[in-house]
Amino acid sequence: MADKALLHVKNLRLHYPVDRRLFARKATVLKAVDDISFSIREGRTLGLVGESGCGKTTVGRALLRLIEPTSGQAWFRGREIFQMPKASFRSLRREMQIIFQDPYGSLNPRMTVCELVGEPLRIHQKMTFSERQKKITSLIEVVGLDSHYLDRYPHEFSGGQRQRIGIARALASNPSFIVCDEPISALDVSIQSQIINLLKQLQNDFDLTYLFIAHDLSIVKHISHDIAVMYLGKIVEMCPTGKLFDNPLHPYTQALLSAILEPDPDMHHDRIVLKGDLPSAIEMPSGCRFHTRCLYKMDICERVEPVFEDAGEGHCVACHLLNGQ
Repeated sequence: MADKALLHVKNLRLHYPVDRRLFARKATVLKAVDDISFSIREGRTLGLVGESGCGKTTVGRALLRLIEPTSGQAWFRGREIFQMPKASFRSLRREMQIIFQDPYGSLNPRMTVCELVGEPLRIHQKMTFSERQKKITSLIEVVGLDSHYLDRYPHEFSGGQRQRIGIARALASNPSFIVCDEPISALDVSIQSQIINLLKQLQNDFDLTYLFIAHDLSIVKHISHDIAVMYLGKIVEMCPTGKLFDNPLHPYTQALLSAILEPDPDMHHDRIVLKGDLPSAIEMPSGCRFHTRCLYKMDICERVEPVFEDAGEGHCVACHLLNGQ
């Protein structure tokens, strides 16, 4: 898969020193992301899901070097991006953009729509003023807004309209890869499907590749070709979307899927309730990180960390129940 990938990530780690004791001899480390690897093929969407605090947003920001990783490697079109000098990476940034979660906080309230969408063009593209204005107008119309909105400010728009502006801004530099960092979680349910449909249409029209970050599997199902499930800084299961929903292998994934509400009131399924809270990323459980909440815990789970391996047909999982331990 890696040789056909637009983006290939290997052994990515982001650790933060956290010294909670005044006279501590050894710094405490918060392992936000701890040794994960994955690939995304061109024109496809990888959905990255998990509970709040599992590290999924950190992964997306690290790929764009908004946060510098502790270690690991990442290749974009065959170019290693983490070791690339910042001056060289700036030219590559045109192809790698992000749609932020908060449509209110991600837009400068002092800039008009025209200025917000036009800023990437001014930085990355050599255009005349008239060419830039024409491009801005085209982008605004592509995301479903009227060109008469160009002179307005963010506070004059609804949340859904603001997110459309954010999408237009992300498209301005003609990227091939976009990190969608929970782009609908701050929106009304009635608007969420519109934004999902817009992103799918843009992917088809512009041959875009997405890393779609979310915590709701029911949403990710409708846009992702593949899904990776994260738990406490680790990917615990990854496979094509259909396989995940038809045959979830990891107990954590099974619990997440059981929480999805069915639209048909006559359909019933048993809810798997996880006991306890998500452990601290500072005081990581030994062995399998999920064993403190797992219904199928064995003795080995407390001592040995399971290997993330292929269980068949590209369905990868890290669980002692399945890897023959």
